[in-house]
Amino acid sequence: MTTDWDASLVEIRSERLRLKLFTAADAEEVFTAITPAITRFMQWEAPRSAAEFAKVWRSWLAPIVDGSDLHFVVRSLADHRCLGLVGLHAAKTQCPELGIWIREDSQGRGIGGEAVAAVAEWAIEHLDPECFEYPVAEMNIASRKVAESLGGSVVGSRSNAKYTAVVYRIPNRLR
Repeated sequence: MTTDWDASLVEIRSERLRLKLFTAADAEEVFTAITPAITRFMQWEAPRSAAEFAKVWRSWLAPIVDGSDLHFVVRSLADHRCLGLVGLHAAKTQCPELGIWIREDSQGRGIGGEAVAAVAEWAIEHLDPECFEYPVAEMNIASRKVAESLGGSVVGSRSNAKYTAVVYRIPNRLR
């Protein structure tokens, strides 16, 4: 599968959101939004410093450019504030993996579902996957509702050091 788009030009818009691929210019604002509460249901922990986070985000840049692993910064259309990230991991495979986190003060407003749906719709148009996988901590009810709202059904489970996850399969036709 080849990439027929320029990563620097990718922009996705939804009713309330604008999503663009992560760049170094986003690092400080993304870092300040990551908290221990955000990472409670994630495999990784909140970075303790901007320097520690820099090691992480620098590893994202080459895969973003080659289209293999994409991190979209979610911003409010109203005020351009960073609200979180949506990941489209293993983007060039037949069943890429979706993931999301939304900053604490913006949760519970449907932003996560709107952002994941926007990225999935973009991927369907540009990458033509057969489906998506969406692993989510078993106890993360809000994120499970996102997968279910997109027509996802549980197809398996995974365990890591922090939690057990259920894996949803989401069809390439949403809702």
